[in-house]
Amino acid sequence: MKKKIQLLNKIAKVGTDRFDADKYEIGEDIADPDAIMVRSAVMHDMEFGSELRAIARAGAGVNNIPIDKCSDAGIVVFNTPGANANGVKELAVAALLLASRDIVGGIEWVKTLKGTEAPEKAVEKGKSKFAGCEIEGKTLGIIGLGAIGGLVANVAKSLGMKVLGCDPYITVEAAWGLSRSIEKAATYDEIYEKSDYISVHVPATPETKGMLCSENFAKMKDGVRIINLSRADLVNSADLKKAIADGKIASYVTDFPTDDIICEDKIIAIPHLGASTEESEDNCAVYAANELIDYLENGNIKNSVNFPNATMPRGGDARLCIMHKNVPTILSQISGAFSDAHLNIENLINRSKKELAYTMVECHGEIPQAIIDKVSAIEGIIRVNVIVY
Repeated sequence: MKKKIQLLNKIAKVGTDRFDADKYEIGEDIADPDAIMVRSAVMHDMEFGSELRAIARAGAGVNNIPIDKCSDAGIVVFNTPGANANGVKELAVAALLLASRDIVGGIEWVKTLKGTEAPEKAVEKGKSKFAGCEIEGKTLGIIGLGAIGGLVANVAKSLGMKVLGCDPYITVEAAWGLSRSIEKAATYDEIYEKSDYISVHVPATPETKGMLCSENFAKMKDGVRIINLSRADLVNSADLKKAIADGKIASYVTDFPTDDIICEDKIIAIPHLGASTEESEDNCAVYAANELIDYLENGNIKNSVNFPNATMPRGGDARLCIMHKNVPTILSQISGAFSDAHLNIENLINRSKKELAYTMVECHGEIPQAIIDKVSAIEGIIRVNVIVY
């Protein structure tokens, strides 16, 4: 029987083509799907069928997906970090320049010269009011050195900026990708105090929400220029506008327009164009499709936001994929169920992520229904999926 993939948004064909037509049925009008691919559609009020195993967000942010609800049902939620990183990096370079020179204001002013006498002379006379500064030699502080922040750091260094980065949660992989010339800041406060420009590349969490606020603006240099291509929730808009009016902030560029900052002086609001490139949309679609295929066919998890990453190469005929609470004795009870049935475990992997865990058990031959039922009945088990090769 074919597995069913529902599309909640238009997903790039290069991604949907990854699904083998002999194995998968894919489309928007799919009932009781095994998996869902989504971009921006809001899913919080959706009812999920019992067959749904996974949701893949073709992008990084997952605010449109009810993560807790999915976790309780044993539904793995994937995202595609890094797939749109180059597109956002390039927009960040544009934002650095927009924050430095009044390019937008100058372009709008030139439009007013249409039909006037000798606009060339007017341009030469009036251009000085749109003058700005150069980024070369200035210090850029980057908060968050993940897939996007790391790329921004490296390109800013190549443009002649001094780059100071801070990320308490940086991965080894991300650290390897950084230029050796990127300086490490011990705290966000050090970024605030030393930077001429600040670019923020962190997700919206309870810890980061409102981090760009009056308390932290006060720590910054006068005339600082701030770039936020991450999330609107990172900034306190009232505090931001006051800091601009007081001269503390020279300019603010964001990819997340909200009603309270649109048309405000010295604020440039871009219509969420960070990942809006053909290349980014293709990459996100391919990443999301690959994640779903590997999970549905092998049980492997990579880039999940709710369950731990876990991959295991094939070595048997079937595997039991078990979502469960991260509590003592469950693993021993799982292995005990196989032992009691005199079925040998060929491979086993167990990983945990906060209060949730994931275990894959692989065997030769068929896994008897009695084992599946016994494992499913263990207290703390959320869901059990069976994969037969």
